Amino acid sequence: MDSSHYCEGLAVLQHGVGFFRPDSRPARDLGVLLARSLELPDGLRVLDLMAGCGIRSLRYALEAGARQVWANDADAARLPLLQANLAGLPAVEAAPPTTLTAQRLLAGLIAAGERRELVDLDAFGSPTPLLAAVLDAVALEGVLYLAGSDGRSATGHDREAAIRRFGAAARAHPASWELALRLQLGGVARAAWAQGRGIEPLFSFSEGRTFRTAVRLKRLPAAGEEAWLGMLAHCHGCGDQQAQPLLRLGRWAPCACGASSALAVSGPLWLGPLQNPQALQAMAQQAALSPVSLGREGARLLARLSEDPGLPARVWPTALIARHLGQGPPPLRALVDDLRARGHRASVSAVMPGQLRSDAPWPVVLEAARQLVARPAATAPAQGEAASAC
Repeated sequence: MDSSHYCEGLAVLQHGVGFFRPDSRPARDLGVLLARSLELPDGLRVLDLMAGCGIRSLRYALEAGARQVWANDADAARLPLLQANLAGLPAVEAAPPTTLTAQRLLAGLIAAGERRELVDLDAFGSPTPLLAAVLDAVALEGVLYLAGSDGRSATGHDREAAIRRFGAAARAHPASWELALRLQLGGVARAAWAQGRGIEPLFSFSEGRTFRTAVRLKRLPAAGEEAWLGMLAHCHGCGDQQAQPLLRLGRWAPCACGASSALAVSGPLWLGPLQNPQALQAMAQQAALSPVSLGREGARLLARLSEDPGLPARVWPTALIARHLGQGPPPLRALVDDLRARGHRASVSAVMPGQLRSDAPWPVVLEAARQLVARPAATAPAQGEAASAC
């Protein structure tokens, strides 16, 4: 790739030789649309804590109309690049790029009693050590746009690290990306609650490498919000899943194969919604007003998230359903429709491809899937019948 300049949205910049991913544009698109949709009467002030080359800061200023953008990156060697890329910003309040550690910058904001309406924390590794401080830097009713790249511990592949970094158990799970997002949201919720605040997840997604969540910081927790923190169990024998809030934590019911002692339990984690339909609709409206801000992949992502609120937390890949059926996988959308017709909640998961989300009992899921897989064979004409009809 030509590193002399890079174009994205309205931004034209140099990305330098440091860490930069063009394929992360959908995440940046959604950040811009989220910022635009906030529509604050006094304008938007953005803090980009780990700015890299400054592309997110530049787009927040050019496309979201932020009145102040503070770009910071702890790598002092990147300061000339940041300064060059942000030199052409429109008339915004003076906030020259800085090269402070996130801890030092946040401590200064807290000491000064300052907050920002949007804080973008695109962390490398786990963002958990910064959660308490970064929430203190988010204005009430403002938004934290958070990313973490600690995939091994968050997806259950490093159980000791999950304990250290999340204060939670993370076990291997068929919806591993969602498990990581829920662990991350659970950490945000606990940090906010410790400060007497509440949270409202706006959207959550991953491509399997980075786990991104946008959360609105509320003045107080909503009634019953604490019930969204709980435990998620999966049986690797029969495939059954259960969820329990910590407020009502009790014995696990025997799973479909009766091996309740074999349940792999993860948590505490967020059991609540992952997406906010109203927020996503507002973002889609902003995309219509500014088409340049949303690329093709970002549009697909936004549409996918809009179709799945992220409830309930029980999710199965169709490949796993097929394995337990001993035959081919069921058509996913037909399975969703069938379970809804039976009176259950069901949707196609927006987090991982080819996955079913439902509150239907596991035996019901398997029975519905079995009937769908068998239906074409039952309705197709036999070979002899087909031959005689020709």
